[in-house]
Amino acid sequence: MSEAVEDAILQQLSSPEVTIEDTFTWAPSKNLDHNAVVGSVKSLSADAYVTATELSTSFFTLSAEANEVVANGAQEVRVLAALIEGGEEGMTMPELQSKVGKNVCKIGMGNCMKNKWAKKAGDKLIATKAMDAVSDDTQVQLKALDAANGIAEGVIDGKQVNLLKRRKLITLVTRKSYSVARGAEYAPKRVKKAADLTKEMLDSGAWKTTPFKPYNFLTVGEKVGGGYLHPLLKVRAEFRKIFMQMGFQEMPTNKWVESSFWNFDTLFQPQSHPARDAHDTFFIKEPAATVSVPEEYYERVKEMHEKGGAGSIGYRYDFKREEAFKNLLRTHTTAVSSQMLYKLANQEGGFKPARYFSIDRVFRNETMDATHLCEFHQVEGLVADYNLSLGDLIGTIETFFKKIGITQLRFKPAFNPYTEPSMEIFGYHPDLKQWTEIGNSGMFRPEMLAPMGLPENVR
Repeated sequence: MSEAVEDAILQQLSSPEVTIEDTFTWAPSKNLDHNAVVGSVKSLSADAYVTATELSTSFFTLSAEANEVVANGAQEVRVLAALIEGGEEGMTMPELQSKVGKNVCKIGMGNCMKNKWAKKAGDKLIATKAMDAVSDDTQVQLKALDAANGIAEGVIDGKQVNLLKRRKLITLVTRKSYSVARGAEYAPKRVKKAADLTKEMLDSGAWKTTPFKPYNFLTVGEKVGGGYLHPLLKVRAEFRKIFMQMGFQEMPTNKWVESSFWNFDTLFQPQSHPARDAHDTFFIKEPAATVSVPEEYYERVKEMHEKGGAGSIGYRYDFKREEAFKNLLRTHTTAVSSQMLYKLANQEGGFKPARYFSIDRVFRNETMDATHLCEFHQVEGLVADYNLSLGDLIGTIETFFKKIGITQLRFKPAFNPYTEPSMEIFGYHPDLKQWTEIGNSGMFRPEMLAPMGLPENVR
């Protein structure tokens, strides 16, 4: 089809003096679709077979309602005629609707009252004008516009156009067409230029006479797909960026297997705690136990559990070495936090304030459902400094969440074995219009910090 259209265009331009003045009127004269003609003109123009100048024509089209007005008259005139027929007694609204139809009555009655062609008398509607005293301007204007093929200029004025548009009787349409003439590379028959040099061309020698499309060495090639970040990795990258902006350093969390000592005992979590049962934690079968822990630190942790210290009476039970040495898949990244705090307390030069964060996997022996998995990512931040208060904790949390777009926060008292005071964090979801728990927090207990060797006023 496109080849036939191209041939018709090139044949029309066979004489240098002949042009196609307007493709919109030329296409139907050759029994061709105008859209197909436009497509062929653009294609021929790209190879300089023709030159094309865009033409723009604006005109109005009549709606279905407008065509009904042209055929039967405006609604207000038809309503007036029905009321005159009803005589001096007039007609009720149901009678009028039955006579002219609901839609005609609805539009026509409003315009009749506006033009003072009718009045109400109780529940009756009575005509106040005779038919020869009114004119159907709307029908006259629409007929004139229709006869002028929708061209309003010189037919109806701007005020009348606006009135018809407000009544949604006409719609402005802009038609694009082209004026076409011969181009610099005109030929009576189009020869398609080759885009690639093929083996067959080389074998036959056809490449010597075959016209080729010019190469654009400046064009930008398509982007090569190299894979995309998983949504979870995108969130992790954004959180990591925010933590670093806040002065935090990332903790080494690439070791998923921890001993119960670092995962529970150093956090002052008793060995009888329910979280340490097999139905909540994944214990490792091989190797089942860790090789070693810092022995002096172990003894201090053991004493804190059994006898207490730092103002605490401890848990008063027999601390078991075999329980502390059990290997497990870490249940939280706080196991790494406790190791970092221990290193801070025992580093060369003594304790120095620090801020740490981690975003990594943790594992829980959970029953999987729509909101729970056995493996998930935990975001954790840790600030260690002298004389910190609960206000410092709240301020740090608010700063982080504001940076990710959560500005409305609430804090609720909670219990954690290794923090006191502890707080649950709730954020307001503006779309769901409800408060949702988004985190947990707290100040590390003295029973956890004292065995590490940290100064007393470090929080």
